[in-house]
Amino acid sequence: MGDMPELMENILKNLKYKIYSLYSCALVSRHWCKIAIPILWKDPFLLNRSPLFIPNYFSSLGEYEKIILKECLEECGINEEFSKTLFYYTRFLKVLDLSDLECKVKKWINLKLGSYKKLLNRIINLLLKLFIESGATLHKLGLYLPRSFQLKPEIFYSLGRNGQFFSRIQHISLSIISTLDIESVTTLLRALAENTTKIKTLNLFIHSDPESQICHALIYVIKLQERFKLFRITTDGHTEFHGIISALECQKNSLQEVVIQDCSFSAEFNVLNSCKNLETIRIRCCNTELLKILDYKISTLEVFDTPIDAQTMVLILEKAGILLQRLIVESISIDENILEESLLLEAIKSFCPNITYFKIGYIKFSTQLLELICNLHKLQFLSLWCDINYLPVEELKIRVMQFSKILPLTLQYLDVRDWLEPHIDILFNHCQAPLKKLLIYRLDNEKNINALIEFCVRTRTLNYVGVSEYSNLEALDDKIRKEVEANTALVPDHYIVVDC
Repeated sequence: MGDMPELMENILKNLKYKIYSLYSCALVSRHWCKIAIPILWKDPFLLNRSPLFIPNYFSSLGEYEKIILKECLEECGINEEFSKTLFYYTRFLKVLDLSDLECKVKKWINLKLGSYKKLLNRIINLLLKLFIESGATLHKLGLYLPRSFQLKPEIFYSLGRNGQFFSRIQHISLSIISTLDIESVTTLLRALAENTTKIKTLNLFIHSDPESQICHALIYVIKLQERFKLFRITTDGHTEFHGIISALECQKNSLQEVVIQDCSFSAEFNVLNSCKNLETIRIRCCNTELLKILDYKISTLEVFDTPIDAQTMVLILEKAGILLQRLIVESISIDENILEESLLLEAIKSFCPNITYFKIGYIKFSTQLLELICNLHKLQFLSLWCDINYLPVEELKIRVMQFSKILPLTLQYLDVRDWLEPHIDILFNHCQAPLKKLLIYRLDNEKNINALIEFCVRTRTLNYVGVSEYSNLEALDDKIRKEVEANTALVPDHYIVVDC
């Protein structure tokens, strides 16, 4: 009654990656079954899913296709009955990655036969044609077609007659490598351009120099979109992008996030400075020159495994100023010049007081770092990896105590795995911040356990303690474990890792 159907649908959607749980839900009642089955078949080609579901699609083939497929299977020694199914599963398809599809069909054939080469193309083409003509509307598409696989002409003919298949796509992933079937991918990109203007996310993986026809088709797709929000590009250090990056000029009013990974500097990236609503920049494993082109105000900045020039970072942080809310810097070697660290920390303190998420790695546990944290009055998430080896033990204990006391009262999430492990009891004894989630390395001695329990009793806010996956939670004494879990939940650390 009332909102119950809508509530149940929202609940079951959160089980989308829990295949066996969804199967159990489907057996509860007819109503739950009608909700669970479309979720189960929305993204059927997940890598961790058994390929045994593949034949369920065969019963939806046309009579002619069934005859052809049955003959092919029998020639290879496979006897497969095309049993009638309760649902027309193909209509539920929302996520299709062609490489995952190929992988699942290979595994199914190997289970039946031990060899897949003869049947692979036939089955994939039949399934693709079935998906296109079933009335399904994709939301997410992964494009990778090796030369060993050939799309038949009827696939493109079916796409021309069933535009709804691509019409609602919002997320595209394209892998460009030397073994790519250039002609098929280009044709698919042109079909995308003709049928959708709703793409929000483009993930581009370039591992070989792209052919001109793919570049032209991809540029055409980018230019025609109305709500393009996220562009992610990963390469093998490429410097030539053949106008693909420059095409983002057409999305300057809608683009909100850019992720650049393993790229070398190219003048094409200057186009980002014209994007009026760009809020998030993530730069990973790139060169310093790429950082120097950044000249705009953003709310999220991530620099990971990229050499940092402190003077350049100062200019970026000054430009971002009070708008910057999330900052990740994980590129400072512990052997870096202390002056560079000092400039960076001073810039954050001077220009960016509104940071709510701060993650920094490979930095010295200095008094300047403590002063910065103390001045971040809106900080909610803090993740630190510090070098403490240079500090004498007694001085380190004093600094840990200072650190514990200055943590802002707005802080809810703290990640101090590994480096703070020898003195984690000091943190518990002196921290006043109302932490809800805490990540530590291990919890294996009475002193630390008692300090944790006292902290929980004092603050009454800590919901979860994440312990390193390398620590054996099961090895804890049952009595101690029960005593801890009476105050907070102990979980593996990767359960509660938070990123921007």
